[in-house]
Amino acid sequence: MKAVVLAGGYATRMWPITKDRPKMLLPIGDGTVIDIIFEELEADDRIDEVFVSTNEAFAGDFEAFLADSPYDKPTVSVEETVEEDEKFGVVGALEQLIDREGVDDDLVVIAGDNLLSFQVSEFVDFFESKGTPCLAAYDVGSKERAKSYGLVQLDGDRVVDFQEKPDDPQSTLVSIACYAFPAETLPDFETYLANGNNPDEPGWFMKWLQDRGVVNAFTFDGAWFDIGTPESYLEAVSWHLGGDTYIHGDATLDNVELGENVHVMAGAEITDSTLDRSVVFGDAVIRDSELRSTIVDEHAHVESLDLSAALVGAHSRLG
Repeated sequence: MKAVVLAGGYATRMWPITKDRPKMLLPIGDGTVIDIIFEELEADDRIDEVFVSTNEAFAGDFEAFLADSPYDKPTVSVEETVEEDEKFGVVGALEQLIDREGVDDDLVVIAGDNLLSFQVSEFVDFFESKGTPCLAAYDVGSKERAKSYGLVQLDGDRVVDFQEKPDDPQSTLVSIACYAFPAETLPDFETYLANGNNPDEPGWFMKWLQDRGVVNAFTFDGAWFDIGTPESYLEAVSWHLGGDTYIHGDATLDNVELGENVHVMAGAEITDSTLDRSVVFGDAVIRDSELRSTIVDEHAHVESLDLSAALVGAHSRLG
């Protein structure tokens, strides 16, 4: 069995923090967002190869990351795009990767910016028990929030209807970017695209499959974070830290008041300041300031400021 970790997005809603780094490499605890997925895929003996599907702009970042990592399975597979408007879309990128890498095994696909409360092995168990295309589904609990996703209606585990980003959601059970495809269905990617169907939203492809056969849904409780905005990243950090703080041993704090969910990386220097629900990257300097729901990038300098819901870019000097 093969796996694809989708890591091709440019995360423009999180600029400047993600202007020069993939959002999948944003820190959470001792690792990064994508580390959590890699660790689970590495531990599952059924998966023998992992392709990191990314763009040309970030290929070097992932290659350097993997070179310094303990993982044996992942390799970088590059989409031939460098700008947001050149992207093939998720379905198009997957079809291209299947062809480029010669994939002919069962395939698990997970978005690298997802933080999941279930084990990937549980999803693989479900997929193997069904033997059909599968997706993971989560109840977001809000029809307003559900408008941003693909909605699924189920009969037991079987998907009987699919709505992609509806204006009037009939439920709050949404499909998340976690899929599995039997080997015999992989040619369907090419057929789907050749017929002029939507190459971007994978929900349309899953509906196309559901209209022609059986698609099953693995439903789960707990938590799911689709990290694409500063707010969702801070929420993911908060959930991962469980209300605690994470201060790297090489950070320096002097006369600092810490609230909940504060993440401070190596080399940061913070003095005479108050932080709550914020992330401070390596080698940043913060003095005589208050930060709430704020992200400060590496080597930034913040002094004598009160910041709320701010994004401070790398090497910025504010004060």
